[in-house]
Amino acid sequence: MNATIVLVGRLAFAVAILLAGASPGMPCSHPAAAFAEGSGSSPGPSGNFSAAINRLVELVAGAGSGILALVWARVALSWFSNDITKKVQAKDRARDALIGTLLFVAAVTGVVYGLAHWVVTGS
Repeated sequence: MNATIVLVGRLAFAVAILLAGASPGMPCSHPAAAFAEGSGSSPGPSGNFSAAINRLVELVAGAGSGILALVWARVALSWFSNDITKKVQAKDRARDALIGTLLFVAAVTGVVYGLAHWVVTGS
């Protein structure tokens, strides 16, 4: 029982680290930041829209990575159990988690959009 508590604590700590700071060293892509840095002109409507979409993608990726971390933590807890039935369930959950991870990565990176665009337009 004590080992399980330690494992859950470590996994919770790892998830907290993943969620805490996605990219602390990356420059800010907010349009107000570009204006404040002295670019000399206000960003246009297309710049505002692009910045908003980029921020939305960053937020979805951050939230999705937290959800994926929780899914894989559940798989790991079952995987390292002494109970055989939990290990069998973990194998099925690992397959489902892998498929979900690949679909999420494809959606965030634009592969799903590219395939949909190719199907609809033919180019």
